[in-house]
Amino acid sequence: MSSSTAHGHTGTLADPTDTTDRLRNLYHGRFGFAVVWAALVALSASSLSPVSITLLLVYPVVDAVAAVIDFRTPGAVRPRALLRVNVALSLLTAAGLAAAVASDVPDVLRVWGAWAIAAGLVQVAVALSRHRLGGQWAMILSGGISAVAGSGFLATAAEADSLAPLAGYATLGGVFFLISAVRLHRRAAGAR
Repeated sequence: MSSSTAHGHTGTLADPTDTTDRLRNLYHGRFGFAVVWAALVALSASSLSPVSITLLLVYPVVDAVAAVIDFRTPGAVRPRALLRVNVALSLLTAAGLAAAVASDVPDVLRVWGAWAIAAGLVQVAVALSRHRLGGQWAMILSGGISAVAGSGFLATAAEADSLAPLAGYATLGGVFFLISAVRLHRRAAGAR
């Protein structure tokens, strides 16, 4: 569910419509990736297999890449510091998951849960800093739900024997990206 930006509004000024269009396209991409990823995880969730391990490692890496793309998008509403935090969290999570998959599903869910909490809080901060763009209430909800879901992963990890909950987590996050993309599109269309 995560994807962040920074607190400082430094950077080049760009056409707000162009910034909105780029952010909307990024959100559409995040939605598509999340849905495909969730479906593949659901099919391989019963064990830590080479397929499920690869999927686990790919998700935070894609999140980091998305934050870098967001960071490089022209415009003044680009919270640089928060995007840097998001990239660091995602890459640390990929490393943590690489270690956890050598153990068991509960350890994987613990790492994922900690990431979901931290990244969710960053996502809320990014969305709040972008409130002027519109369409950010879904990102605020998504970040909050991510933090709650992460707490749930941590609380139930000891009894977990499947990665299936991660598929639901990713799907819900993807839906929120889609909602934000649609809201940004409507707002941009109304401004033209």
